[in-house]
Amino acid sequence: MPTRSLFQRCWYWFVVWAVRVAGVVLYRVRHTGIENIPATGAVLLVSNHQSHFDPPLIACGSRRQMNFLARRTLFDFGPFGKLIASVDTIPIDRQGIGLSGIKESLRRLKRGEMLLLFPEGTRTADGRMAPFMPGFTSLAVRSHAAIVPVAIEGAYQAWPRYLKFPRGGRVRVHYGPPITPEVVAGMDDRALLALIEQRVGENHRLLRHHPQFSASR
Repeated sequence: MPTRSLFQRCWYWFVVWAVRVAGVVLYRVRHTGIENIPATGAVLLVSNHQSHFDPPLIACGSRRQMNFLARRTLFDFGPFGKLIASVDTIPIDRQGIGLSGIKESLRRLKRGEMLLLFPEGTRTADGRMAPFMPGFTSLAVRSHAAIVPVAIEGAYQAWPRYLKFPRGGRVRVHYGPPITPEVVAGMDDRALLALIEQRVGENHRLLRHHPQFSASR
């Protein structure tokens, strides 16, 4: 059963539509592999992290509503804080998801929803993918969620962490084939973490070798 009001659901899709239009117009955003996102059931999307653009640009390629995580302090930033609260973002502690964040994330996954995570823990400093931090795999195991490896490329060039404001660029997002709950259940945490990092890395390399990016180097 839906837990959000009709207004909340309509508002979410209005925001997604606005981001999608702005992304295509300003950054020629393209999404591939959308068919790899399961149509139903719990899904944990795991992506590399390039810029502040990542959550909305990854979300706007999906036909299903997505859940986000954000540092608790970001909710205090005026209009931005109100915006992320309005799309039902889960607040987390600065040093990690925290107990309340874990409980709420697990609750939503068990309701059959989707959750987006960035296991690098912070935005990339140079555009390359950093090693994944452990701990998040327990969410997939406990919720019986499928894991969809996602990669984004071009967002770092558009808005690197050392710039206060974004600049122009081109962005692509790719959703890889899911790792099924059955496969997840048969692996220990270390092996699962390595597999997810490998799959996200493969997707990222696929995008980095795409002609629109290699031609700009």
